Amino acid sequence: MTGMLDGKSALITGAGGGIGRAAALIFAREGARLAVADANRDAAQDTVAMVNAIGGQAISLGGDVTDDRAVQAMVRATIEAHGGLDCAFNNAGIAGYQVDASGKRTAEWSEAAFDRMIGVNLKGVWLCMKHELLHMQAHGGGAIVNTGSIAGLVGLPTSSAYVAAKHGVLGLTKTAAIEYAPERIRVNAVCPGYIRTRMTEDVMARRGDAILSMVPAKRMGTPEEIAELVVWLCSERASFVTGACYNVDGGYYAV
Repeated sequence: MTGMLDGKSALITGAGGGIGRAAALIFAREGARLAVADANRDAAQDTVAMVNAIGGQAISLGGDVTDDRAVQAMVRATIEAHGGLDCAFNNAGIAGYQVDASGKRTAEWSEAAFDRMIGVNLKGVWLCMKHELLHMQAHGGGAIVNTGSIAGLVGLPTSSAYVAAKHGVLGLTKTAAIEYAPERIRVNAVCPGYIRTRMTEDVMARRGDAILSMVPAKRMGTPEEIAELVVWLCSERASFVTGACYNVDGGYYAV
């Protein structure tokens, strides 16, 4: 039996751990040739080693998603290594604790923290989409999935710039989907709830009981539960799906 992504070339950002690493392993399971990108090049190389261990094919890339030239180089390296770019998972992102904004309300954020959050979590997605779209537009189409969040659907206390960035990601996703559908490019987003990764450790330590009380499933999700949906969205099984934002959150948004 062939995999859902047999013969496809894929770029995954933020693939040094968490959801991105899980996606890399599942993309490889489904037959994709991978470019694994992360700001932490060592972490990206660790993911590549895991992909190779299960019989996959991958290269590791470093680079800053807020830098246009770095993003262009990532896309170019993927194309040079694998002969094209069929699908992309724009997953790189940061959390509040990484910009010294843990537990801070809107007026307590510094300008530097706000700018960095928007730079990585919103501008970074746009820059990746820009160069992915240009290649796909010239080569007959493709599929892009962006990592949104339930924070792109609702407000969350002490997360103002993160919430603003993720709302922006969903807006970018829907707009690009409309613009590029005639050129056979599909653009969708996944909106994870509280997933068991390094990025959620801080918030769960501070108010995990309150959070889980609002999740009907009464547990956190796993990176693999997000990655399975991303792979499907990149596959031809989702050929009529574009402009959609899928929340994967144990029922959080339904309450």
